[in-house]
Amino acid sequence: MSLRATVQSVRLIVDEATELPDGTVLDLVLDDEGDDLDEDGRRALDAAIAKSVEQAAAGRIAPVDDVLARLRGRRRG
Repeated sequence: MSLRATVQSVRLIVDEATELPDGTVLDLVLDDEGDDLDEDGRRALDAAIAKSVEQAAAGRIAPVDDVLARLRGRRRG
């Protein structure tokens, strides 16, 4: 999950609905701006991560060595 906050009068303002219960404490980390994703790219990444979590929960997983080999093959492709 990613949230976006705005600084107003030296306070962080987060105006996004969540499913987190009241009183949940979050640790915020400044984005290093290193991924260069726009809003559409960020939504696509979040959707891909959510899909992956669902697949793992359903037992549809693969050994890391197999995944890395496929990714390396794509890079060489």
